[in-house]
Amino acid sequence: MKKLISLLLALCLVMSLSVMAMADGGIAPEDLKIGMVCIGDNNSGYDIAHITGLEKAMDALGVPAENVTYKYNVSEDESAADACYDLADTGCQIIFTDSYGHQTYTQQVASEYPEIIFCAMTGDMAKQSGYANLKNAFNHTFESRYVSGVVAGMKLKELIDGGELADENYDADGNAKIGYVGAFPYAEVVSGYTAFFLGIRSIVENVHMDVRYTNSWFDPIGEAEAANALMADGCVIIGQHADSTGAPSAVQAYHEAGHTVFCVGYNIDMQSVAPDVALTSAGNDWSVYYTFALQSMIDGTEIPTDWSEGYNEGANYIFPLNESIVAEGTADKVAEVEAGLTDGSLQVFDCSTFTVEGEHPTSFLAIDLDGDFEGDEGEAITDGIFHESLPELRSAPYFSIRIDGITELS
Repeated sequence: MKKLISLLLALCLVMSLSVMAMADGGIAPEDLKIGMVCIGDNNSGYDIAHITGLEKAMDALGVPAENVTYKYNVSEDESAADACYDLADTGCQIIFTDSYGHQTYTQQVASEYPEIIFCAMTGDMAKQSGYANLKNAFNHTFESRYVSGVVAGMKLKELIDGGELADENYDADGNAKIGYVGAFPYAEVVSGYTAFFLGIRSIVENVHMDVRYTNSWFDPIGEAEAANALMADGCVIIGQHADSTGAPSAVQAYHEAGHTVFCVGYNIDMQSVAPDVALTSAGNDWSVYYTFALQSMIDGTEIPTDWSEGYNEGANYIFPLNESIVAEGTADKVAEVEAGLTDGSLQVFDCSTFTVEGEHPTSFLAIDLDGDFEGDEGEAITDGIFHESLPELRSAPYFSIRIDGITELS
């Protein structure tokens, strides 16, 4: 019965959309109905970034606030399909899902509702799915990661030059120790932590980074434990690709216990929980994509299967510097780096700046066609540059190279 009702609703939606399309080529802002499936809620920095981004886009385009329906705390399982079915059945014309693990279920529902646009944010299956109504989008998060790494590198250099690091803060080869709390060993996380590392190393050459995974996007306790383990091993800078304040809070506590340590956050300004140690945070302005996608619905124009932009479109940024603790000259250096990213003169993954087993990589096939986690097509390296998130390949990160100088810990 539910499926029959769903099919009847779908037919009604097709007819209504056709009428609107004939009238003005798109959908009037006041008639645009939007659905949003979130893996978390307003307690998660990642979800806050998406929610505020969508609200900002709606406000700019004149879409009434009541025209969006949110589904919060939707796990990466059949719950995601149920959420999408509910949103489709209530008349949403475009539905966004915000987490990587939602995409399989998003595709399932998209196959049954061809008249509705489904945007699997951070996903990577749209192009291969063959469904014209399934879209993927991702910001160039690796760019803001790199800039935040430059901020951390400036601080690390200041500490080294001032003789403020202890023997425990260096490894046996004389490299300063830094750490990173990651959620999962996905390309999205690997791309980000590598960019962060390269940003630091653009300032301080002799560094080594350890990465500890929590196997969860949002786990305040697990993130704090990972940060504590890294700091106990002598890491003096802690970065993160995890959605809570767990790691920065742990760094603040470690600092208060008399240790020299600092951190860089993600998605939200961490200075409220770590005022003495949070240098900045890497950020995404998701309103750039949401504005583009909603404007396309209003205009009746096609949304690209894959969309990915960065500093060039204002889709990435870092949060305000903690002026009381960042190194002198940091703001000027950040402005220089951001200008290079914006005009394309600076490439984060310039292969001349990193090696894999002692060699600079010259080829990387980005697209896996048969599910064996090996690239089968789509050359990502040209002219000595690894080109991350090219829309003609896919918007989601595919940089999964493990470069020299970084160790993943269990």
